[in-house]
Amino acid sequence: MTEPVDIEQKQREEARWRILRVVDAGRPIPVSEQIVWRVLSDIKLSLTLTQVRRELAYLRDLGLLELEGEDAETWFARLTASGVDVVEYNKDCPAGVARPRKYWR
Repeated sequence: MTEPVDIEQKQREEARWRILRVVDAGRPIPVSEQIVWRVLSDIKLSLTLTQVRRELAYLRDLGLLELEGEDAETWFARLTASGVDVVEYNKDCPAGVARPRKYWR
C-alpha cells in the first residue's frame, strides 16, 4: 500500500526550490520577501507572506541562504555559496527541497 501524498508538504518543498531560484536570479543583490512572494503567486504557489518567511527561515537554517532585516519590516535573502551550488547542481540537494532531477550531463 502506498503512503498518502501530503499536498501541503509537496507545496512547501516546491516553494523552497522556487525561492532558491528567485534569489539566485537576483544575485548578487539581495531579494526582498515581497519579490519572492510575488513570483510564487505568479506561478500559482499561493503562500502568505508569513509562510514565505517560514520557508526563508527554513532555507537559512539549511545554510542555503542568508537573511537580512529579520528584525526590520522587510526581509531580504541572499544565497550562500552552498545555496549557489545546490541551484547549479554542483552539490546534493538537502531533503525538504524539491529540486528537479538533472536531465543533462
